[in-house]
Amino acid sequence: MNKIILTVFAATSLLLYSTPSFAISLSVGVPIGASIKGDDGSEVADGASGYFLGVQLPFGLGLGMDSHKTKFKDSTYKVATSMYNLYYQLPVPVVSLILGLGTGNSNYDCADAYEGEGETVLSCDAAWDKGAATQWYTSIGFPIIPLFDIHLSYRSITSKNIKPKAGDEKQDVSGTITGIGLAFNF
Repeated sequence: MNKIILTVFAATSLLLYSTPSFAISLSVGVPIGASIKGDDGSEVADGASGYFLGVQLPFGLGLGMDSHKTKFKDSTYKVATSMYNLYYQLPVPVVSLILGLGTGNSNYDCADAYEGEGETVLSCDAAWDKGAATQWYTSIGFPIIPLFDIHLSYRSITSKNIKPKAGDEKQDVSGTITGIGLAFNF
């Protein structure tokens, strides 16, 4: 019986040794890379900008919000994506491992275009409907000092239903985003 108690105590001590016992964690991140494949399988994304925000509660659950734009190569078009996330930090020692799901929307964002000289101005909002988007993501964080950690994230976004207002052909702008960020634990 003493061996069982000692084994449970030792295992618990090892698992909980480096797990932070902070009440709340705030994180902020930015995209560092993006990928969207064209119809022919070639890469059409040319970088991303935006932010990722997250607030984690004491019991491992967190809420987040993403807003980013992915630029297309040789184009003024961008895909603007907004997401709301629910995530969970796994109780893993030494590193911070997060798994999450998100839902939101994607739409085209572009500079205004003119039909002819000085005639009608067309914007992406006037020509395209927003499409629903979902994502799953993971993040791994490494402590740099007791209250801060740096984390890398990977997001896989599914968005296959952006469509023109004048037609029914849906556009697939699914892709991936990688990011880097900092978390402050207090």
